[in-house]
Amino acid sequence: MNSLNQLKEYLPFIIPLLAVQFCLMITALVHIFRHNSYRFGNRILWIIITVGINTLGPILYFTIGRGEE
Repeated sequence: MNSLNQLKEYLPFIIPLLAVQFCLMITALVHIFRHNSYRFGNRILWIIITVGINTLGPILYFTIGRGEE
């Protein structure tokens, strides 16, 4: 029961972080599906990285993976 109380205590911090992570992932996935050029790798690789590495995956895509528009 103590761990449930600790979780309730941290929920105001966890929920916004999860929302930001989810928005980043959706934005990166939409960009991946709409564009065909990437600096490194291919579409499948970036989908796996974006979904598999949660917050860091979309950040990596937007910093090093996104191709020239």
